[in-house]
Amino acid sequence: MMIPKVKAFFDEATFTVTYIAYDDVGGHCAVIDSVLDYDPRSGRTSTSSADAVIAFVNENALKVQWLLETHAHADHITAAPYLRKKLGGLIGIGEHIQEVQGVFKKVFNLEPDFSMNGDQFDHLFSDSEEFNIGKLKVKALHVPGHTPADMAYLVEDQIAFVGDTLFMPDIGTARCDFPGGDAHTLYQSVQRLLNLPQETRLYMCHDYPPESREPKWETTVKEEREKNIHIHEGITEEEFIVMRKQRDDSLAMPTLILPSIQINIRAGELPTPESNGLSYLKIPLNGI
Repeated sequence: MMIPKVKAFFDEATFTVTYIAYDDVGGHCAVIDSVLDYDPRSGRTSTSSADAVIAFVNENALKVQWLLETHAHADHITAAPYLRKKLGGLIGIGEHIQEVQGVFKKVFNLEPDFSMNGDQFDHLFSDSEEFNIGKLKVKALHVPGHTPADMAYLVEDQIAFVGDTLFMPDIGTARCDFPGGDAHTLYQSVQRLLNLPQETRLYMCHDYPPESREPKWETTVKEEREKNIHIHEGITEEEFIVMRKQRDDSLAMPTLILPSIQINIRAGELPTPESNGLSYLKIPLNGI
């Protein structure tokens, strides 16, 4: 059994962690939850975060096989198309992205020919589907609740990239108040992760650290089971649902939800440019 290698990149603007999981220097890799820099005040995008990923890939002579998304993010824009153009690889996400596309096509009143079958992505993973990153064996796990399409990627039965399903133990769990979210479903998904072997290392997609510590993004099943403030051992499903609903009712919408969702359900591609050559995003007034 190989030991996966992991390189993390923390984006301070969105509190997002992008990962490169690879088998060996000179081998193959996957980029997980990449970030396209976006200034909401100007509407301008840039690629400094993605370029740091490209530099690491090139420095280590890696071949990109996969550009993996754990879900259609509401808090940052994916850089997957840019990375595919520069490095190659297939953009993959869970097959339930089709449900998310259906919901948000209506919310944003997208163009009639916007496809809701997920064909904007190169590959749609089914639950428990197995694939490879070079010599590494990977299993895709469907862990809905935050959204219907959330996936975790379990590598060599040793490490898992869990997206927004879980956060560091002192932060808790993902919100469930987005369209298609459900606290009951999230509880079951978290249990699936926490039933992995206790030594399994878990990698978060985000960290929102208190002022008392620096950002962190790696923990273990054991630590989550013992210390997660929302869902440690002994917390019943009913208790979790009550807590999650009360907390979600107090949360503001993510700053980048409107641009992020519109782009991320397109696998990171911008909307079709209009007659002046520019792409435009919609702001649905009183719509979310």
